Amino acid sequence: MSVAAIKAFSEEARKTPEVGEKLLACVKIKEVLALAKELGFEFIEDELYPPNEPQFTVEQLSEKIGKALLRA
Repeated sequence: MSVAAIKAFSEEARKTPEVGEKLLACVKIKEVLALAKELGFEFIEDELYPPNEPQFTVEQLSEKIGKALLRA
């Protein structure tokens, strides 16, 4: 459970188009967590939100998830 795991998951989504598409299709945080777990990345929901540094780009996330995770 760490921000490093979120960063690794984000990197996996960037370099693997199939994973990137699945991440972009997620519209609920639970879906993001389930996808990450399916791929072997373990972290808790609280670690995704500010004040932690965002590990995803706006292009990686659905509009709904992006609004929740990328707000300043």
